Amino acid sequence: MTKFRPCIDIHDGKVKQIVGSSLADSGKGLLTNFESDQSPAWFASLYKKDDLKGGHVIMLGQGNEIAAKEALAAYPGGLQIGGGISLANAKSYLEAGASHVIVTSWIFQNDELDLDRIRALSKLVGKNHLVIDLSCKRNNGQWNVATNRWQTITSTVISKETLNMLSAFCDEFLIHAADVEGKQQGMDEELITFLGTHSPIPVTYAGGARDVKDLDLCKKLSNGKVDLTIGSALDIFGGKGAKYFDCIEYNKKQK
Repeated sequence: MTKFRPCIDIHDGKVKQIVGSSLADSGKGLLTNFESDQSPAWFASLYKKDDLKGGHVIMLGQGNEIAAKEALAAYPGGLQIGGGISLANAKSYLEAGASHVIVTSWIFQNDELDLDRIRALSKLVGKNHLVIDLSCKRNNGQWNVATNRWQTITSTVISKETLNMLSAFCDEFLIHAADVEGKQQGMDEELITFLGTHSPIPVTYAGGARDVKDLDLCKKLSNGKVDLTIGSALDIFGGKGAKYFDCIEYNKKQK
């Protein structure tokens, strides 16, 4: 059944909501919707208090490791973590309290999916502790996975075949629709429908949600098979479209 999944996006050590398509290595042109005075650990403690499980902590760039691990320590076993995850550091984040590690760019070499790397990481942390991030951009009528802060369009297409193949190595998928991420201009409804129809394992969608009613819409489009993250529209992130309390109540009703 569709649930609200929380997030903690960390940039320069602070919790921010950023327009995904503006991310770049240089930091120039970065569009920030919100920057919190509260720490990542504060948000993690809030999610723990409200029994929100399966939220994702995303480190946007370097220098966020300490803040991220503080968040994991505040909610052991309750959060997933992504951003720069590799074979070298994955276990350290699980040991720091993450329920899952989320991997994207590291499993791509020369913009091609590297199954050897996927197998190695899945074997290291265990299938049940791995989330594969297939965040994507629309490209010629299809969705291509985007890596390197969503700036690089890879040749990997989100298809039924791709989802089935990768599901053998991970517990869940996380998919941001990068074209609409942070813009609060509506979700990629076609993508949600596709994921609900074809993903053989749990999947969380993020991007473009404007209102708590989008939880019902996501549920309808995916037949209850896709969870939804609401970021920039959420009141705890300075948004005006969705109230955090209403999202909590929505989850309680799903139970």
